[in-house]
Order: sequence, then C-alpha cells, then structure tokens
Amino acid sequence: MSDAPMPQPEHSDDSAKTTATAVNPIGVIAIGRNEGERLRLCLESVVGKVAQVVYVDSGSTDGSAELAKSLGVEVVDLDLSIPFTAARARNEGFARLQEVMPDVKCVQMIDGDCEVVDGWLETAAAYLDAYPKFAVACGRRRERFPEATIYNRLTDMEWDTPIGMARSCGGDALFRAEALREVGGYNPTVIAGEEPEMCVRLRQAGWTIERLDAEMTLHDAAMTKFSQWWKRNVRAGHAYAQGAAMHGKTDGHNVKQVRSIVFWGMLIPLFIAGLFVVGFVIEFTVLEGEAWYQSPLILVVAMIDLLLLGYLVLAFKIWRYRCGLGDPGKTSAIYAFFTVVGKFANAIGVGTFWKNHKLGKQAKIIEYKSAEGATA
Repeated sequence: MSDAPMPQPEHSDDSAKTTATAVNPIGVIAIGRNEGERLRLCLESVVGKVAQVVYVDSGSTDGSAELAKSLGVEVVDLDLSIPFTAARARNEGFARLQEVMPDVKCVQMIDGDCEVVDGWLETAAAYLDAYPKFAVACGRRRERFPEATIYNRLTDMEWDTPIGMARSCGGDALFRAEALREVGGYNPTVIAGEEPEMCVRLRQAGWTIERLDAEMTLHDAAMTKFSQWWKRNVRAGHAYAQGAAMHGKTDGHNVKQVRSIVFWGMLIPLFIAGLFVVGFVIEFTVLEGEAWYQSPLILVVAMIDLLLLGYLVLAFKIWRYRCGLGDPGKTSAIYAFFTVVGKFANAIGVGTFWKNHKLGKQAKIIEYKSAEGATA
C-alpha cells in the first residue's frame, strides 16, 4: 500500500469554496440484472441513508425491478434494443437521478452485487466536501466470500489498490455530480473499464481522484469456475486495449499494460511456436547418423527453454511484489501463477478489440457471470 499523504486544502477562500461545492445531498445509482438477494442487500445498505436511490435494471427476470420498487427505489428499465454497456446504464441512471433530484451534489455509483459498508458515505462525502478539487473518492472494495474459491480470493487481492491520489477508480465510488456533468459522464461505447476511461477525462479537466483508507463496499464475485475467471481476464484485455486506443497517445492510458500483454501473451507464444516448427523441420532433415550435440536442434531447444524461463522470471517478480505488500508466500505464488496465465486470456481480449476496431464493429459485452447475475 502507498503511504501517500492525504492532500491538504489550500487556505485561500477555502471556506467559501467548500460551502459552494458542498457535496450533500447524496444520490445513489445501482445497476444490475437478476442479482436477486444480492440486490436486496445492495439497496438496503443505502435506502434511508441518502436522499434518493435509482436502480437501473437490464432486463431482469427474477423480480429485481419489483423488489427495488417495493423498497421505494426509483427504477429505470434499460432499453435493451440498444446494445447494453454498464456505462450506458450508469448514464441513464444519472439522467434519471437529476430529474428526480435536481439538487444532487454527490453520486455514489454501485454495482447491484455490492453492499455499501456503514460509514462509507459519510466518510467519502466529508472528504469531497473538504477538498473541492477532488471529483472522486473511492475506498476498499472487498469480496464477501474471499475464501469460497481461489477466484474470489484473486479478485479480492485485485481490489486492494494503493491508498492516496489515484489515476482511476472502479465501479463503486463517490462522484461529485458537477464533475460528471462537466465531462459528459461515461462513454457508452466502452464495454469494460468505463471508469478508468472517464477518469482520464476527469484528470484532463483538472479534477483529481483519491483512494481513501476506508472500507467502502462488499462484492460478491460468485466465481466458481476457471471458465468464469478466464472470461473475466479476456474482458480485462479488451478494456486495456480499448482504453489505450482512446487515450494512449495523449495520456499513456493502459499503454504499459497492453505492451505487457502483447509481449507475454502474443509475441513470446508465437516465437515459441515458430521454434517448434523449425525444430520439426530440423528433426526430419538432419543428416542420418549425426550426433545430437552437433545438430542445430539443440540450439532450438535451448531457445525454447530460455523463453519458457522468462515466464518463471515474470512469476517470481509478481510473487515478490505481492509478498512486499504483506501477502503470505503461498497466496502470492497463486496470484503470480494466475497473473501469468491471465496474460493469454488478456491477449484474446486485446486481439478481439483490435479485430472489431479494424472492421468498425461495436464490441459486445463480455460477461463472466451467468444470466442469474451479470453485474460486473
């Protein structure tokens, strides 16, 4: 975790600026589809604690919309004739929130499979109230059942982001409504990673994002299968590639991540495959009776071994990094292994974006959950 100090307010006209940009009253926007009991926990964690709650439903068939209405929540039924993205759902939720609550100053975005922790709204609102230059305050999202599966544990580790000034936030965060309006909200064409993309525009507009040292939400990934974890990493690769295409040249957004994915997930595997082909050709063309140590095949094998060793070195670096954060050695090793394997899934996502971008096609969302609960 970073020990970056909390920024201090400037002394010139601070009181006047704070009063003018006071973040209360607060509204909440939740999005989801077929989240069932998870949605109940989500909505009950905020109903009665804020001025207004809006729930955006994406075609649920489990009574989610009716549940929300029974709790006094404003419901928006998303038009499914238009391609769905979480970004579009959040935008429509924000539009409805401003209709029913014109004086909204602060918006808590939350996924329907998450529950807001007691005290978070007060902590985050007070922070934005004290620091007018900050557009976003986010905290620690945790998995509700981190020990249920290894995939839940990996996701929980992913949520453990550095404390202090940040370049972006995740799906759960408290936003200053003024800042959302200024940048035009989320980009509805972004199928994943919509928050980091918007945060680029917020920073370019002069706003700042802060990761607070505070508990924020509980999330239920409900990831029990390797295939779910794989799809989630494919989606992450797509998000990295789309973000880099949009803001890589001006902000460097996701450029480092995409380069790493291309190198480890595409170039090295292709090079190894090429060496196997070369080895196969040598095996069937080498002169009969030639000693194995005199054959060019030994050089090919050595090169393949060296490239494979590179993955072990990468895993070791990741393991050492996680250990440095205080994670147990075994947990860090598991994280390192899956991060390396995830490069190949990421590569599929990157390739999918590049193909669609080249053909001018709008990408479809990549869901890792079943239809029973498809919130990111």
